[in-house]
Amino acid sequence: MLRYQAGDAAAFDLLYTRHRGGLFRFVVRQCKYRNRAEELFQDVWMSVIQARANYRVEAKFRTYLYTLAHNRVIDYFRAASRPDAVQFDDEDSLPEPMASRTDEPHVRAEAKEQGTHILRLLEALPAPQREAFLLHEEGGLGVEEIAAGARR
Repeated sequence: MLRYQAGDAAAFDLLYTRHRGGLFRFVVRQCKYRNRAEELFQDVWMSVIQARANYRVEAKFRTYLYTLAHNRVIDYFRAASRPDAVQFDDEDSLPEPMASRTDEPHVRAEAKEQGTHILRLLEALPAPQREAFLLHEEGGLGVEEIAAGARR
C-alpha cells in the first residue's frame, strides 16, 4: 500500500490480486444477495483508492482492508434496516465445490453437499462469531488482529 501511495499503480494491482478472493468471499457471506455483495466489494476497493493519500501504517494492510469491509457491511445493514442474519437461498452464494482429483459426478455432488452444509452451519452462528470466523478463514487475520479491529 505504501508503494501505491507513492504513485506505483502496479502496486494496487498486486494488492487487488492478492486480496480479492478472500475479501469477496468475506463480503458475500455477510450479505444475502450476491449482486449487493459485489457492490460492497467494489465500494471497499474504492475506499482503498480514495484513502491512498491519507493511508498510515497502523497494522497489516490485510487488517486495514478487512476493517474497511467490516465497516462497509455494517453501514449496509444499518442503511437497509435489515436483520443481520445471513441466508443462502441463492445458488450463486454457494462456493464452488472443492477441487477433486477426479471428475466423477458423485465426488462433485458430495463436495457441493458438504459446502452447503458448511454454509448452513456458518449461517447459524451469531453475527459476531460468524464475522470473526470469516475474518480468520477468508482474511487470514489472527485473533489479535480481529480483536484490534473490533475495538475500533
